[in-house]
Amino acid sequence: MVKGQHSAAASAAGYLYQTNWALLDLLRKAPSRPDQAVSLEMHDDVAWTDDGEPVELLQAKLHAKSTAGLGDKDVDMWKTLGIWMGRADCTDPQGADLALVTTSMASTGTAAHALRTVASSRNVPAAAQLLLKAAQESTNKETAAARQKFIELTPADRTTFLERVQVLDAQLPPEDLDAGVRQAIAWGLPSGEKAQNRFVGEIWRWWAAVSVDMLAGRRLAIDVAAALTFVQELRDTYTSENLPTTVEIDDVTDEDIEHYADARFIAQLKLVNHRSLRLAVIDYYRATTQETHWLDDNLLHVHELRKFENNLRFEWELAFNAMLEDIEDLDPDIDPVDLAKEKVRAGRRLLNSLLSSTGVTVRAHYNEPFYGRGKRHDLADRVDLSVGVGWHPEFATRLAAVVSA
Repeated sequence: MVKGQHSAAASAAGYLYQTNWALLDLLRKAPSRPDQAVSLEMHDDVAWTDDGEPVELLQAKLHAKSTAGLGDKDVDMWKTLGIWMGRADCTDPQGADLALVTTSMASTGTAAHALRTVASSRNVPAAAQLLLKAAQESTNKETAAARQKFIELTPADRTTFLERVQVLDAQLPPEDLDAGVRQAIAWGLPSGEKAQNRFVGEIWRWWAAVSVDMLAGRRLAIDVAAALTFVQELRDTYTSENLPTTVEIDDVTDEDIEHYADARFIAQLKLVNHRSLRLAVIDYYRATTQETHWLDDNLLHVHELRKFENNLRFEWELAFNAMLEDIEDLDPDIDPVDLAKEKVRAGRRLLNSLLSSTGVTVRAHYNEPFYGRGKRHDLADRVDLSVGVGWHPEFATRLAAVVSA
């Protein structure tokens, strides 16, 4: 987390950094750790686990200055060491690896520099001596408890403890994490910049939900296998026979729903006494917004969309004509009030039948029900009857009367 700044914004930035960095670490290390999992704020800021047991604990620090927090007497350095020295396995040589992840760069001659993973500069005995000297000389009250713990360790235990510590300095800053994720999943990126942007955006969206669940205690960790399965399944939607769904129910706001209160497709639903108007607006909004995303990202071509709409209208025309034939077969002496009611019921049956139909799809393997339902509402919103549809047997004249009134 950001140190030296005590504002809520700085703290939030630190939490966001460690959460987002965890995704990057997960994707980078996934190939070499297929049976492990990542957790947040359970064993440490970030932790790698194997069968629930931590194998690597990571403290993530976001710093505004390039060398902040890594001096031998710095608060961040000692707070991190203090947390790890407070563990029961502090001096266990078989304990979990301990990593300090930071955007800062360790200066030559510091313990942090001697604890980096770079073989040419790693020198645990030197780091132990530098930290012991700093622990004895510093008068900082914030680090007093941690420094005292370090002083009280035997020389052998200090070395054993520090052998497990690694300083991962000069890590990607927040603004570069997205590029890091792209590089980590280069094997799965779809073609085209816009499609790639949408693809990576969906991964971040998925990770946001996963991380919130972990931080809220609703899930303990995310398995590498589960993460890779999500990425692969998402990638499978970016094919010539499929499409990704990027507009979810939660994306539709109350303002969006209110905006369509007087829409033509809503008037169509009212003609047949359809009561789930809110759900219809959600389907309509998701479908029309979703196809805008596809078209903008060059994932769907206009000719495919027009073909899909033509097929939907042909399906409707067959069912609509069959409904009219059934109405014509009614008793010619039927009471006008009963006939009117029967027309409403017939229209509602037609509507419900087509809304539950998934026989017509925009792509062979894309059959999300909301899209078909939403597109039928979209067609019912068209004024041009050569491309529009309706539900009530007399929808054209009924709507014309409403408009002219």
